Amino acid sequence: MPLVRNCLAAGAALLCLAAQAQVLRCTDARTGQVTYTDGACTGAASVREVEPRKTPQEIRLEREQAAEALARKQQQQQAEAAARRIDDDRDAQRERDLAARAARPAARPQDYARSAECARSRRNLDVIISSASGTYDQNLRVEAAQRQVDLDCLGPEAYAEVEKARALRPETPPSVVLVPPRHPVYTRPAPQPPPRKFTQCNVFRCYDSQGNSYPR
Repeated sequence: MPLVRNCLAAGAALLCLAAQAQVLRCTDARTGQVTYTDGACTGAASVREVEPRKTPQEIRLEREQAAEALARKQQQQQAEAAARRIDDDRDAQRERDLAARAARPAARPQDYARSAECARSRRNLDVIISSASGTYDQNLRVEAAQRQVDLDCLGPEAYAEVEKARALRPETPPSVVLVPPRHPVYTRPAPQPPPRKFTQCNVFRCYDSQGNSYPR
């Protein structure tokens, strides 16, 4: 890789500089040209020491430090390359998942009205209604069975909406149905009063046989 090759070149340069025990600056007295060398200046050039002479121990230490720096640089570049590969693999996997999800057919919503639970709740409601006697407890049983039918046949979400609408309705007292007795009881009608019979009348009034008077 280019980065690794550049790092190796830079490390080689560091090792070469560390291998030089001394650096001299040579300035030609006639032309003024400046050159650098680790040996001796030629001719009548003026000499100035740029890098002092180092001991073998110092040279070895610098070489070790340069080698360690080069190794750390290589490890850092390898770690960065591995992290980039992981990110690229993750992005590729995410794109594959999105493509697979888009190609997957949409799931059909559950039909609660055709479920076995709905059919069972409806049968239970029919049995309770058929045996209803109109009492308060029986009305509560019918209401509970109807709520179970709503839950099983509409589903949780639609049932929650129905319950919200039911809570907003004004409360009404429970109706009590009076069931007639099994054998009807007949009451004897009251006797009709005898017809009125007038016995005499004058200019202003009439009188019946019981002494009652009536205006004429």
